[in-house]
Amino acid sequence: MFLRINGLTMHVALDGPPEAPALLMLHSLGTEARVWQPQAEALAGGFRVIRPDLRGHGLSGVTKGPGSIAQYAEDVRAVLDALGVAGAHVAGLSIGGLVAQALAAQAPRRVASLMLCDTALAIPPPDFWHERAATVRTQGVAAVAEAVLARWVTLAALAAPETEGLRAMLLRTPPEGYAAAAEAIAAADFSTSTARLRLPALVLVGAEDQATPPEAARALAAAIPGASMIEIAAAAHIPNYERADAMTAALRRFLEDQA
Repeated sequence: MFLRINGLTMHVALDGPPEAPALLMLHSLGTEARVWQPQAEALAGGFRVIRPDLRGHGLSGVTKGPGSIAQYAEDVRAVLDALGVAGAHVAGLSIGGLVAQALAAQAPRRVASLMLCDTALAIPPPDFWHERAATVRTQGVAAVAEAVLARWVTLAALAAPETEGLRAMLLRTPPEGYAAAAEAIAAADFSTSTARLRLPALVLVGAEDQATPPEAARALAAAIPGASMIEIAAAAHIPNYERADAMTAALRRFLEDQA
């Protein structure tokens, strides 16, 4: 479906019974709602799965950057408002995990639990993201695609059909949408606000993730009292396809504990 949110059109994928508990799933930089497809299909039997395309990604509208994690969180909260959802379990992948942390800080009563996947309190260095944004604006997303994919999946998965799907998502991301989000990552640091959160939380990370490595995941888990952490073997930055079953199982177990 499409919603008019904060001055732009946002695409939102909905799965599962409308009366079921809400599960909001937020995608990574350069992907879109369908990066969560394996998990959405598996969990839709017991949840109303809500997957927006963040602004500048997928089928959602594009606005000129620099972007703001706070703005993306406000967009997501407006989606929940439009759907009449008072609260949701929230899963966020990479930048989606930053947005999830921002949403929990902005509106703690709207977030029942957090599942923070291959993300961190901050993803430095800022110069890297500013340079990446400049490159994409001048040369297009294709100029960085192979370097990005090499960090998204392990070497063994580079030739997999699922990786071709990730490549297609990346290449169709509007350059301004990608650049604006990269600039948002450069400015993001949730070290203080996330440490104030008091809610059930799970941190997931691919054991071979170079972008947000396991040590960053451990710091994130340590910042949230009571948070647990799972390291997914033979996975890099986007385990959603490469280790779909392991990722889905971890999310399911955590969600069952919140029932």
